[in-house]
Amino acid sequence: MTNSVVRARHDVFVYGSLLADEVVRVLLNRVPSSTPATLHGYHRFKIKGRVYPAILPVENKKVTGRVLHEITGVELDILDEFEDVEYNRSDAEVVLMDTSEKLQVHTYVWSDPNDPNLYGEWDFEEWKQVHMNDFLKMTDAFMRESEQDSELQESKTRVQTYESFYKQENDKQSS
Repeated sequence: MTNSVVRARHDVFVYGSLLADEVVRVLLNRVPSSTPATLHGYHRFKIKGRVYPAILPVENKKVTGRVLHEITGVELDILDEFEDVEYNRSDAEVVLMDTSEKLQVHTYVWSDPNDPNLYGEWDFEEWKQVHMNDFLKMTDAFMRESEQDSELQESKTRVQTYESFYKQENDKQSS
């Protein structure tokens, strides 16, 4: 391969914990440029037992979020790992809020459209106040485990990291 090979860059629509620059920085070691955007034909749900949201196609609904620009292939792999088996990376079209321009993006759609644990509407501002600090600690633990485990070839999934982290937090609170 030569340096003249064009490295693919991706646009990724985010709508949950990745709206927080702090979470993106822990995962990618940088905060890419971003643009506010709307994804039409989807709804953002709360998930029972989780602090992060899920989106699924729902007619006449829309999800606001932002597009992270210039995501590298390596960074996309990190996001794929972080979103884990609970989500499928899908292609979608969003409308940029500042220009009304349509843009093809990747986004992460909940993998179980019939999940009985989905309900209501997830709220980012509430998440920031109530859950962001713990979520940042969990994300940092995920990245540290991921780096260590890549040497051992046996990484813990993000769902396993999430569940063990929040179990520990609950155990601390109940003692």
